[in-house]
Parts: sequence; structure tokens; C-alpha cells
Amino acid sequence: LDDVSPGGYRWTQAVLVVLMTLPRTLVELSPFIALLGGIVGLGQLSKNSELTAIRSMGFSIFRIALVALVAGILWTVSLGAIDEWVASPLQQQALQIKSTATALGEDDDITGNMLWARRGNEFVTVKSLNEQGQPVGVEIFHYRDDLSLESYIYARSATIEDDKTWILHGVNHKKWLNGKETLETLDNLAWQSAFTSMDLEELSMPGNTFSVRQLNHYIHYLQETGQPSSEYRLALWEKLGQPILTLAMILLAVPFTFSAPRSPGMGSRLAVGVIVGLLTWISYQIMVNLGLLFALSAPVTALGLPIAFVLVALSLVYWYDRQH
Repeated sequence: LDDVSPGGYRWTQAVLVVLMTLPRTLVELSPFIALLGGIVGLGQLSKNSELTAIRSMGFSIFRIALVALVAGILWTVSLGAIDEWVASPLQQQALQIKSTATALGEDDDITGNMLWARRGNEFVTVKSLNEQGQPVGVEIFHYRDDLSLESYIYARSATIEDDKTWILHGVNHKKWLNGKETLETLDNLAWQSAFTSMDLEELSMPGNTFSVRQLNHYIHYLQETGQPSSEYRLALWEKLGQPILTLAMILLAVPFTFSAPRSPGMGSRLAVGVIVGLLTWISYQIMVNLGLLFALSAPVTALGLPIAFVLVALSLVYWYDRQH
């Protein structure tokens, strides 16, 4: 709400942006939701003595946990589909709406964040994008092998003809040869883009808003052009780590239920569940950020803690099964 202003980002747009990012919030909080949902669902079965009836039919606690796990797998698959085809596109559209509306309250009509790309010895920056998603403020630096600057191009704006061809407008082209500088001014100049075929508005988005398809495409592009891709590889592996963590929380709900099966209420269990869920979520976020900070292996960073929680949850389920 701090960004809301009368001449730009209105409160109705702020409400729309919040609604459009709700699917992303659902996906990110899925482990927490799974734990509380498991505690409530199994708690109701226990309160109504339905778990006792199920166990009298020969079902062990471990088998009950496996049934809950199967339901959890269906839930995580559904969340994966929501993440890929609903949450990611809606979040990107929401950020574009906010960016465009916020820019209306500023002195110019430029929106978005700086983009940059590399192709061999050529480095390109785009200051921002206009409302039509076209580049504004394009700078192209071309270096020799000895890292001396060979040429510099500045274009006021550009029009994207196709994935690879841009028409630069308002061009200043400087060249350095044998210690001499030459300047050429052009109305238009065709340039073979160094950017990936992804939409530039997509590239201006944070990596955690990308779908699996977008992440795969962009990581491949970064690796081909020799650019760092650790942030995006970690985001891709998080797409797998999050469902595993959700399954761990579903398994963890089973010991919560059988630890006090005759409890008259579930308030205390929910309170403990909230604490455990928050600590788990915070621990995972800390682990992911530490992995990015210290350039640790993306699979280990994203999957290590969720797999550890699955093993702990399975151990607790097995222990309660043996005790009862």
C-alpha cells in the first residue's frame, strides 16, 4: 500500500495485484497448510474414534501414514500444476500491472528493471521497457580479446522485429581503432539481439516467479552465453524441494495425532503445529539463502532439508507404530 498514489498505482489495482498473487502464496505456504490440515483432519478422525475403528480392521499407524502420503502426493501434483500454469503467469502479470501503474506517477513513462545480456565479448544493457514492452535506453559494448573497448552503441529505443532482430532508433555508434575515436549518428540500425527468445518483460521478473519451463529455458540460455545461473538453478530445484517438504509435513501430522489420541480438543496440537510449521518454513528459507550466498550445490541446498524432514517424519511414524 505504500506504493499507492492518486496519479498512478490505485488501491483497486493494489487489491487486484494481491488477488493475483494468492495462488503463489498458496504454493509457498503449502508445507505449512499440509501440516495444519493433516492435524485437523486426522484429529477429527481420532476424536470420532474412526481411527480406532480403522486400526481394529488391521491397519497399522504406518499404513495409515502411507494412505495420507498418497493423498499428499495428489495434493502436491495439483500444486505443481497450479504453480506452472496459474501462479507463475498470474504473479508475472501482477508485477507488470504494478510496475506500469507505478510508473504513471513518475516523471517519465519508463517501467521495469534494467536487463543485461552477454554474447562472447559483447555486453548489452537495457535501461528499461516502455508500456508496450519495447526496450528503452539500449547500450551495447563490444570488447577486444585484450578487454579494450572496440565499439559502443547507444540507442534511445528499439523495436523488436522477431526473436533475434532489433531495430535500434536514435543511434550513436562510437568506434576505437588505432587510438582514434569515430562517431556515427544513425536514425535506425538493425542489430542481432543477444537476448534469449523469452519475452523481455518476463526477463525483468524475479527468478522465483518463473515457471519450470521458463527456468529451464533461461538456465540453458545463461549457460550457453557463459553467464552465472546459480540463482535460477536453485529456483528450479526449489520447485522439487517444496513438494517434498509438503509430504514431510503430512507425515509429521500422523505422530501429532497419535501422540495424544484421547485429547478432548486439538487446540494445543494446532498451536504446536503452527510453531513447527513456521520453524520448518523459516529453516528452509534460511538454508536456501545460505546456499545461494555461499554458492553451494543447488540440489543439495534445495533438497537436503526436505529429505531430512521426510526421514525424521518416517522415523517418528515408525516409532509410534512400534509403540502402539
